[in-house]
Amino acid sequence: MQSESKRTTLKRAFTAAFPYTIPIFAGFWFLGLTYGIYMNVSGFSFWYPMLMSLTIFAGSIEFVTVNMLLGAFTPLQAFAMTLMINARHLFYGISMLDKFRGLGWKRIYLIFGMCDESFSINYTADIPEDVDRGWFMFFVTLLNHFYWFSGATLGGIFGSLIHFNTEGLEFVMTAMFVVIFLEQWLKEKDHRSALIGLGLSLLCLIAFGADNFIIPSMLSILIVLTLMRGPLEKGGVTE
Repeated sequence: MQSESKRTTLKRAFTAAFPYTIPIFAGFWFLGLTYGIYMNVSGFSFWYPMLMSLTIFAGSIEFVTVNMLLGAFTPLQAFAMTLMINARHLFYGISMLDKFRGLGWKRIYLIFGMCDESFSINYTADIPEDVDRGWFMFFVTLLNHFYWFSGATLGGIFGSLIHFNTEGLEFVMTAMFVVIFLEQWLKEKDHRSALIGLGLSLLCLIAFGADNFIIPSMLSILIVLTLMRGPLEKGGVTE
């Protein structure tokens, strides 16, 4: 009886999570294929993209790792590069502290697999009351991880046989984040936090340039929203 109840819980969570990840599948699979093909044409066996997508699961740094593997062995440089590229995940982690609390062993995998897309879904999704929150976030993370892993692996295996123009496919991820932002905007009564984020990001873009504005933007947004937490919470952000 208990096992049947557990299966029902898992099924409900998976059924609720899967539709949220469909847009991610479209982007991750093509980008994963591109990464696998890139590894293939760079002279690496399919084992490399397969294992790297399974254990690293950070698309940007995985592309950069190709050049690291082909160059001299410089672990400190690799560490610094990885930290700079993925520093935004520090802020994701702070935002998810309350949501991950009390999730047991699932929390470990959720921390490991928290990419941009999984964070966006798990932070903003309206999880039905009859769906277990921990399992919902687990399946969102697992599905997104599988999409990237399968795409990278297939790209590595069939890279030498696949020839198509992938230019512009990276815009799929940008479009998805725009849609998530618009959905959150429509759900909010008070748009001050969104406008603050947009304004500070624009200022940092002008001040630091397109290549260096992300971390200053996140720091400034974190500081300003922390200082304004009281007034924003009194405004009532959701219906």
